[in-house]
Amino acid sequence: MNKIESTALKIKPRSLHSLEDMYKSIREDLSLVEKQLKLFLRSTNPLISQIGNYLFKKSGKRIRPALLILCSKLFGYGGKDHILTSTLVETIHTASLIHDDIIDNSDTRRGQNSVHSVWGPNITVLLGDYIYIKSIGLSIKNCPAEIIQILTDVSARMIEGELEEYYMSGNLNISEHNYLNIIEKKTAALFSAACRIGAIHGEADNNEKSSLEKYGLNIGMSFQIIDDLLDFTGDQKKMGKPILSDLSEGRITLPLIYSLNNNGKNARKRLKELLAQKTLEKNSKEEVLEILHGNGALTYMTQKAKEFSQKAIEIVIRFPESIFREALLTLPDYILSRNT
Repeated sequence: MNKIESTALKIKPRSLHSLEDMYKSIREDLSLVEKQLKLFLRSTNPLISQIGNYLFKKSGKRIRPALLILCSKLFGYGGKDHILTSTLVETIHTASLIHDDIIDNSDTRRGQNSVHSVWGPNITVLLGDYIYIKSIGLSIKNCPAEIIQILTDVSARMIEGELEEYYMSGNLNISEHNYLNIIEKKTAALFSAACRIGAIHGEADNNEKSSLEKYGLNIGMSFQIIDDLLDFTGDQKKMGKPILSDLSEGRITLPLIYSLNNNGKNARKRLKELLAQKTLEKNSKEEVLEILHGNGALTYMTQKAKEFSQKAIEIVIRFPESIFREALLTLPDYILSRNT
């Protein structure tokens, strides 16, 4: 019997104050995932072990493993297989960040020096490859075919998104459609995969799997839009990286796309002049921010994130009430309000 309610429900998610609140019901599972992550790069090769310890020294938000666990628990799942698959989802995410930092030449990640800034790009790109391959290898040994297929497909999709973003780097003619397509592949696809894998563990039916997959996709889209917004509005100390770092790396995100398409002729011309600078000085950065604040671009971006979050809420609220549904309902609000 389908567990999704067919009637429309009034959406009233209760706001929780932090990830800690949302993770209360799955804290033990996440602790087990954390232990697996610390073991993942344990190797007889001292360099791999050294970098592994550095990589997983800071735990991060672990939103992707949390989504997988919550979606499995939504159906009363009581097994242990979700610990491995949650670990694999996070290691695939980690590999993508390692490659992303090399491509963007980012010096910081999660408030510490990025791997490539410490060990150099040659070792780092090989490590990223190693993590991808080891993740898929472990899935082949331990997971059913359906999950193996999801993990291989999402890995390829994320790399495809990275290639598209690099190809479009610095291109002022990028459209909103291009931007949304890239972030769907680079970010939202893994959120979506995590939710579907959780539903598989819970032995959900096809309709339920599809619904949670869409929930994850919308959460992922909202997450990345807010992430890109924080590059313009965030606190450098809290973010652990310089403000406008995406812009400095050539990434043309939604506020700039909106401004280039909706500003008056003179404002567009000035913005293009500023973006043409190889290195944005402090005064130029301030001028870019002034333009974006003044033309509604940042407000537009917030609204787009809200639209995706609302879609996610509308999907998951149709599942039977539980503490796990409550956490999934509240996550969209957390994403919209986060500042790191």
